[in-house]
Amino acid sequence: MKRPSSLVGFSALVVGLAAGQLGLGPSAHAESPADSAARPSLPVVSPTPQSIARAGADAEVTGRVVVVADDRTDAAARDRLKRELRAHGADRVDVVAPGTRTPPGLLTLRLGPASRPDIVTNLGSTKTPDQAEGYALSVTSHGAHRQVALGGTDASGQFYAVQTLRQLFVRTDHGWHIAGARVSDRPAMPLRGTIEGFYGQPWSPAERLDQMDFYGDVKANTYVYAPKDDPYHRDKWREAYPADKVAELGRLVERADVNHVRFTFAVSPGGSICYSDAADRAALKKKLQAVYDLGVRAFSIPLDDISYTKWNCAGDEAAYGAPGREAAAKAQVDLLNDIQRNFVSTHSGTQPLQMVPTEYGDLTDTAYKQTMRATLDPAVVVMWTGTDVVPPAITDQQADAASKLFGRKVFVWDNYPVNDYGRTSGRLLLAPYDKREAGLSEHLSGIVANPMNQPYASKVAVFGAASFAWNDRAYDAGATWTQALAYLAGGDDEATRALGVFADLEHLAPTFGETPWQDQAPELTARLTRFWAQWKAGDRATALAALRSYATAIARAPERIRDGSVQAGFVTDAEPWLGATELWGRATVSMVDALAARVDGDSDRSQKLLAESLKLQEQAVAARVDPPRNSWGAAPVKVGDGVLDAFLVQADTMLELWDSAGGGENLALKGTASASSVEGDLDNLAARYVNDGSATSRWASGYGDGEWVQVKLAAPAKVAAVSVAWEAACAAEYRIQTSDDGVHWTTAATRTPTACATDVIRFTGDRTATYVRMQGVKRRTDWGYSIYEMGIYGTPVNN
Repeated sequence: MKRPSSLVGFSALVVGLAAGQLGLGPSAHAESPADSAARPSLPVVSPTPQSIARAGADAEVTGRVVVVADDRTDAAARDRLKRELRAHGADRVDVVAPGTRTPPGLLTLRLGPASRPDIVTNLGSTKTPDQAEGYALSVTSHGAHRQVALGGTDASGQFYAVQTLRQLFVRTDHGWHIAGARVSDRPAMPLRGTIEGFYGQPWSPAERLDQMDFYGDVKANTYVYAPKDDPYHRDKWREAYPADKVAELGRLVERADVNHVRFTFAVSPGGSICYSDAADRAALKKKLQAVYDLGVRAFSIPLDDISYTKWNCAGDEAAYGAPGREAAAKAQVDLLNDIQRNFVSTHSGTQPLQMVPTEYGDLTDTAYKQTMRATLDPAVVVMWTGTDVVPPAITDQQADAASKLFGRKVFVWDNYPVNDYGRTSGRLLLAPYDKREAGLSEHLSGIVANPMNQPYASKVAVFGAASFAWNDRAYDAGATWTQALAYLAGGDDEATRALGVFADLEHLAPTFGETPWQDQAPELTARLTRFWAQWKAGDRATALAALRSYATAIARAPERIRDGSVQAGFVTDAEPWLGATELWGRATVSMVDALAARVDGDSDRSQKLLAESLKLQEQAVAARVDPPRNSWGAAPVKVGDGVLDAFLVQADTMLELWDSAGGGENLALKGTASASSVEGDLDNLAARYVNDGSATSRWASGYGDGEWVQVKLAAPAKVAAVSVAWEAACAAEYRIQTSDDGVHWTTAATRTPTACATDVIRFTGDRTATYVRMQGVKRRTDWGYSIYEMGIYGTPVNN
């Protein structure tokens, strides 16, 4: 990812594409090099087209506009085109048939199949891809001749041509224009979109309808309906949906169709189905028939998150053998082939069946996969999550290996930005869609992102996933992230920058393992690194001024996000985090001002500002996501954790130890850690990770209340504060103890935290120590104790 050097000024990422760089042939009315150089860059289009270049002058949007369409013109594309024209300066939009004479000088747009003669003529040398969903677009303007041609390979191509055109409108001092561009475009992957497959509160009907409109905007063509907490999707799969739910699904299918989104109905019978039972097969087909009658033409049978080491009925053992990998695969294939051959293939217009295997997240060749590969109908589409449930990356080599294992191109179910598992507790996941390798389109049939319980906040990552699946080879994670934020902000630059500041504080992307695949707050981290470097170099005025400016941006970002430009649903989704961000931002401003006052010699004002910051920090730490939408329940709000809070602790202790050389230094980083135990004797949970300076690695103990971890300092020190950043396995009660010799211990503080967060223990008086220990008293969970980082702040006494 190309990270911007400054999120405050990161709108510079949204740059126009240079004319003529993407290899289109000459247009019907080619410009001279001088004319081309004089033209401004084209607006950014997302997803990035396969080919886009400047065609000539921009075309003015006249007060009256003509749209040339016929009965082969896609109705949804036509209606969206009319809406966009009215929003960009047209007072009147006339729709006429091809061949109709129109007054000269009017902007004329021709929309329909790329093979229609008038569209062929006006596209000139701009080629239309012959791939499904492909399109070509040409905008030309010569004097009073203002022509736009939008030709699609199919109806979806026409719709996507309009989606590109809406991003080419340019406001000038003389009104609206359409940038003079020619585009030849088609998707790299046939399937692109989302799977509503998370645990916890499903999306509401209104939220799903909004998502369909969003998918249309970003050229995503797939939505898989698979909410784990819909009882009729899993536990009650045999039962028909109630009438009100049927009507709700019908409205959703209609909205999906308007946006050229393939509504894919998923039903997950694996927890209770008897594979060999004809009655269960009939019940499943009846369930599918009910939604087929609503207009659904795509179906999925997920068989994930179930056991294949036991049968749900005695008949299956008789039919397929003793429970096990191979037997489970035989039973599943028998069911899936039946559905594909005797339901899908017999129903007009239906897409190939999709399925999620029980072994969905690895590259190990097993009897299960071997049986799938050898016997599953070739038409069935197989989903795969990558090399783990939440993979840190997906490479071409991995995707190729997965495709060979299942005997077909796999369809990636990407578990980002889903936040329904323990390591996401208290988090919004707003980092870019990243670390998926260019070239995956050669190995995959598509990608669907599994979003968060928060639908509007999910748009940041889904925007990127859709862009990647459309054109993986031209995808730029950082630039697309900025475009996604601008989309949420309705194009408002100031609101986009505020979203960037906020999203940086929600950047951490966990995995199921110990190491997240995206770090927390990279922009803030870079700024704090510069701050400390300037501070230590003696350029304190510059350091304080720069950091105060960014701290102010943090404090003000929530208000700017709430002021109306940003989509209201995003504000609702993010409100607990926005409230906490405002508090953390104000606390940081006060802390920076306290440092400045101390530099100026005003210790009284510095102490007052420090107290103000500590009070705000206390309020921020108390913030909760409540009521929660997520399966992890009410939880502390995570904002810039491990970065922002660590800075505040370090600045606080520096003020407390102002007159000491090196005051406020985290002495733990140069110390040596040891512990009473390590969970499972696992090296990746060893004691050394408690003081390695990383907020993402951790120490974890064995499963006893009396376990401890300690740091021997490099030299005896006057300790002012200790910070303990707890993982989800935290203490219900613990002590912070100090020692001069590692044998005799003095309790400095006892804590009974109400939540698993970062605790800061401030010492009173002059306490000299060589060892500092966290001594557990009582665990909060059945696990041991788990700490990301223990900081020890003070001044070595030999200085």
